[in-house]
Amino acid sequence: MNSDAPFAPWQDETAKPLIEFSNVTKRYGAFTAIDQVDLKIYPREFFALLGPSGCGKTTLMRMLGGFETVSEGRITIDGVDMNGIPPNKRAVNMMFQSYALFPHLTVAGNLAFGLKRSKMPKSEIDGRVEEMLRLVQLQKFSHRKPHQLSGGQRQRVALARALAKAPKLLLLDEPLGALDKKLRQQTQFELMDIQEKTGTTFVIVTHDQEEAMTVASRIAVMDNGKLKQVDTPDRVYEAPNCVYVADFIGDVNIIEGQVTKAQGEMAELSWGQGKSPIRGMAGAHLSQSKSGAFAVRPEKVAIGTEAPMDRHNRVTGVVEDIAYLGNMSTYYVRIENGALIKSQVANDRRIANRSITYGDRVWLSWTDTAGIVLAS
Repeated sequence: MNSDAPFAPWQDETAKPLIEFSNVTKRYGAFTAIDQVDLKIYPREFFALLGPSGCGKTTLMRMLGGFETVSEGRITIDGVDMNGIPPNKRAVNMMFQSYALFPHLTVAGNLAFGLKRSKMPKSEIDGRVEEMLRLVQLQKFSHRKPHQLSGGQRQRVALARALAKAPKLLLLDEPLGALDKKLRQQTQFELMDIQEKTGTTFVIVTHDQEEAMTVASRIAVMDNGKLKQVDTPDRVYEAPNCVYVADFIGDVNIIEGQVTKAQGEMAELSWGQGKSPIRGMAGAHLSQSKSGAFAVRPEKVAIGTEAPMDRHNRVTGVVEDIAYLGNMSTYYVRIENGALIKSQVANDRRIANRSITYGDRVWLSWTDTAGIVLAS
């Protein structure tokens, strides 16, 4: 096996998944929380379940952990059917958002707690605790109580405790939700590093798109109990398979119209009488003469005061608003059909020197491969 090959077991038909959901449904009375989900997660993956509140991602995780029963279908872990197997009998551990540390125990005591109730020989427990402290870089804090730690340190103690018994699978339920933005971003990379060092399969539940895009090898975007798209972060962002995913992940411009051409990798969308059709990449399940939508990211939309003669995709409009974000600015431009299109530009010059301001008439343009035509 080539050690330089990218990590992508989902592309290998012979690879054996660690977790497999087969036609899994979960009902609460008349309400269907999870609807016929099929999903494979592979060993050593950092897998993210992403979606808005109420989409079913936490229910899916709780069924995996054994805290909820399956109404239909089955879940297997390492080839073993989990039906009827309680949480404490599964090679799975779960890390909750609240961390649930024992306030009366030291950091070392928290790490040792579960090990003392396992089959691990007492002579090995101190060594394992020390190993976990090194993993999360908390050796100097071993004698402190949880209230003497920062939020980020408590998060690392909870992570070390969850990994101490070397589970095959670690479930993380919004694990960074209690941290401020800067610490959250720093901890994301720490999580990735620890996951890679231990080789444990991580499944994380989050509603934070940036978090999922940063840490995950693959993302499952969920809506109303269904998986809308399961793919790598770059594919979910660059090649969404539907308008929902395009709209949910990141910032996007969406123009609705009629698909007038769908041939090979390219497609065209008619969007206004007398206007040139928009050209873009052809999305999945696209059919000619059907209604569709064109999605393009704001950073791929160029803005200027003169008509770009070298691009087919171009529209004109008036700058209605400008959002200054420090490193970049987002221009909100009202085009002729009334739609509001966003163009995002890096601030490589001081704000006082920018050439476009409120009320200016501008041209927006993008390349033929910048956006994607999707079925609506």
